[in-house]
Amino acid sequence: MKDLLRVVTLICMVMTGVGAWAAPGYGEPYELSKHDVMDPKTLKSVDISLFGVKLGDPEATAVDSLVNEKIPGIKVEQEASFIFLLDQRKPTGPMAGVRIQDGKVDLIFINNRFSYKTRGIFRNVLNSESPDDVRKLLGQEEYGDENVMGAIMAYDKQGFVINYLGKDVNVEFSPTR
Repeated sequence: MKDLLRVVTLICMVMTGVGAWAAPGYGEPYELSKHDVMDPKTLKSVDISLFGVKLGDPEATAVDSLVNEKIPGIKVEQEASFIFLLDQRKPTGPMAGVRIQDGKVDLIFINNRFSYKTRGIFRNVLNSESPDDVRKLLGQEEYGDENVMGAIMAYDKQGFVINYLGKDVNVEFSPTR
């Protein structure tokens, strides 16, 4: 019995050490509809989820979470490789969704119609008045293009792109490059 207690104690000590060693490499998960994350430096696309669906999840997980589960106030449509989420109040177009390729989620997107559902920094991004407002929130993009029509701002190291088109703001999350 004493030997078993020593083994269990040793395992606990090793697991605690591994947990402390491994944890800094991973960011905290950020559920777009629940968490109030405001520090743009902590945001990585691999930590983002949309109603429980993350990048890299299998198609079955996305279908179960988005199509088969009832999400209050949201109408779901599956079309080709996309699962679109529409606001039931005004179903004029998708407000969020995912793309599935090769059996896995490879893109999560949200737009300004989703701003009332999202939390944290992306609520502010979706309600931005200009590309400069987005930069104040997220910092300078790595590269992009700005013209009279709008702006594309790429944050590749974090795994997302902002498409600013006047009143339409879109955020696309994809695996980091």
